[in-house]
Amino acid sequence: MSLPEAFDPDVLALPLFDAAHRTLADEIGQWCADRAKAWAGLDTTDPAAAGRGMLAELGQAGWLRHLGPDRPGCDIGSGRPDRDIRSGQPDRDIRSLCLRRQALAYHEDLADFGYSIQELTAAAIARHGTDEQRRRHLPGLAAGTSAGALALSESGAGSDLAAVALEATPDGDGFVLNGTKAWIAQGDIADVCVVLARTGDGPGPLGLTTFLVDCAAPGFGAEPIGAIAPRSWASLTFTDFRAGPETVLGERGQGLVVALDVLERARATVAAAAIGFARRAFRLALDHARTRKAYGGRLADLQLVRSSLAGMDVKLSAASLLTARAAWAMDLGLDYAKHSSAAKLYSTEAAGEIVDAAVQIFGAAGLVSGSAMERLYRQIRSLRIYEGSSEVIAMTIADAL
Repeated sequence: MSLPEAFDPDVLALPLFDAAHRTLADEIGQWCADRAKAWAGLDTTDPAAAGRGMLAELGQAGWLRHLGPDRPGCDIGSGRPDRDIRSGQPDRDIRSLCLRRQALAYHEDLADFGYSIQELTAAAIARHGTDEQRRRHLPGLAAGTSAGALALSESGAGSDLAAVALEATPDGDGFVLNGTKAWIAQGDIADVCVVLARTGDGPGPLGLTTFLVDCAAPGFGAEPIGAIAPRSWASLTFTDFRAGPETVLGERGQGLVVALDVLERARATVAAAAIGFARRAFRLALDHARTRKAYGGRLADLQLVRSSLAGMDVKLSAASLLTARAAWAMDLGLDYAKHSSAAKLYSTEAAGEIVDAAVQIFGAAGLVSGSAMERLYRQIRSLRIYEGSSEVIAMTIADAL
């Protein structure tokens, strides 16, 4: 699979990207393509084991090295994307993260899934952690030898994070955590977990604090749960879990600020992943329509099929441009919240429509269990919920008008 299949070269040629970004896109696209055959036979019956293996692979290849403590994050507002001093490539700027996620999602869901959760965890630590917290946790995340998780959601607090109920009761100079977290990506394989809990410093969002939790410590429990697409996912339980003062991430009572900062910055990258999934579905549908014989010709000769393919292409272009604009604005230190939300909302909704239309072009062949189209159909659905559901994102955009 060549670079043009994972990316739109016309979009990459725009001034929103520079030569280093185009080189990065070529490198990550080629790396993924080289592993396409091996990934096609990936055993996902044990998502936890597959997830661990994928993190190790990403780490060994160097695609997580920018998470290390010597590069604590893109200096948003400087107008200068971080660079890997060894290669001159963009490092932690948002456009680079988007390019990596788009290529990984195009080729293998679990690769994008593991990469994205490592990014979320490391971003929280890099942007809000102390020097000691960075030195302790970031090297393992960057090497892929340590798995991270972001534990925000609860059964009664999904999009409404102000309703988080996990208790962190003050105890001496530390805290004792009791309660549960739900639907936590990589929760069953995590070594370190960023946890949002209620310390009671004020009502609603004012009473929340984030903690860096060692998942091997007593009182932590993880129970794997199934998802419509095979991914490492779990419910977490905290039973008299002791968290020392050194585990507080950011300032006490500012947990919601930490959580929203990480989620808002990640929304453009979710949009990029959606584009990757959708572009794969579009490419498969286009190739199928060009070769499938039907009604004395090809599917691609039928007007309704041609119209469907044209609609997919337009949606991909629109999603790509919205996402590139959002990432560019973030990297230049401009006001990005509305742009990032718009990119996430449009791209994830459009991707769902594109994958659905692609399944329709495949017909019954697109419904076969284990086929590429069937996997894409299940994989794409969650992106309309991750990092803020479409409804919540729409309200965010409306508030900015």
